[in-house]
Amino acid sequence: MNKVSIGFTGDFCPWARMETAWKDGSWKEKLGDVLPFFEQNDFNVIDLECPLTTSNKVIPKTGPHIKSLPETATMLNYLNCAVVATANNHFKDYDWEGMQESYQALKDHRISWLGSGANLEKASAILMKECMGLKIALINMAESEWSTTDGEQAGCNPINFPGALLKIQEAKANEADSIIIILHGGHEHNPLPSPRMKAQFRFMIDAGADAVVGHHTHIVSGYEVYRGKPIFYSLGNFCFDWPGLRNGTWNRGMILRFIISEDRSIAFEYEFVLQNDAEVGVQFMKEPEKIRMEAEVQRLSGIISDDHSLAGYFEAYCAKLNPVMLSRIQPYRNKYLLALHKRGYLPDLMGKTKQQMLQILVQCESHREVLLAALKKKD
Repeated sequence: MNKVSIGFTGDFCPWARMETAWKDGSWKEKLGDVLPFFEQNDFNVIDLECPLTTSNKVIPKTGPHIKSLPETATMLNYLNCAVVATANNHFKDYDWEGMQESYQALKDHRISWLGSGANLEKASAILMKECMGLKIALINMAESEWSTTDGEQAGCNPINFPGALLKIQEAKANEADSIIIILHGGHEHNPLPSPRMKAQFRFMIDAGADAVVGHHTHIVSGYEVYRGKPIFYSLGNFCFDWPGLRNGTWNRGMILRFIISEDRSIAFEYEFVLQNDAEVGVQFMKEPEKIRMEAEVQRLSGIISDDHSLAGYFEAYCAKLNPVMLSRIQPYRNKYLLALHKRGYLPDLMGKTKQQMLQILVQCESHREVLLAALKKKD
């Protein structure tokens, strides 16, 4: 029976100290420890969390703009990477110019991509990989942030459930033996999906997908087997150096392998990695930390499996962020005034009626789409 082995990683951004290692020629030793995992797979799919560009033309957005040199695509070749997922919240940081330069770098290194493009039609295209006589369909989507497209503009493929259903049906019509959904979204630094996210990931299986892989949160989450199909909610970071973040959840990741058989069954196995902590690069996690990490993943998976426990966790998570979120919708602009409001030293400047209006504008789908249209027009 033919089997295909596919590797998946979370966020890969070869910048900061890893880009320095590229420049000084020491980069191979930074990735050499984990290389055997990737060599054992028929091909690997890596989340490319930044454009590979020299452009300085940034898009307007909240949050940082990140990029790496086009030549660092060589690292992807080294890791036996055949495909990169580009539907994420940073791939368009340097606009269409940065995306185009990234595509050229990927072409130069014989690497395919999915999840972004010159318009929504191209960004939402299925990538079909034929291997060992099996046809594997890959579909990549991201939560709507500054990078996503909704029409003719360039950008990343947004999570759209009617659209996802149609793409899954299209993959089936093209006789895909297995359909894998790659989703980029969730609450950063939160180790569990929200109940909404759990329902959305499961929807992909209900719609006909055979597996779902998630990333974006920068922290390893749990997994479940739903209707016989694996769902991994977040693989955490694979290689994403960040100044100031050491010895924490940011530096721990999961690398995942799916083993697909002719009967469409999918077995899985995974390893834990440490990335860009005190030591630059990616290394396999050693005992006893590996044991502790496995125990944590099983604990998280147990919470995910219980709707009541997951809802309770998310309610507590939201309660911690209440002061931050409520401060963000206040008219205070100075960061010091915002900090004082968050700590309760300054009053709300919006009354209850105004806050109720904001609630319904965000809560109601019809109101929200008109509000978004107005805000985009204002830009």
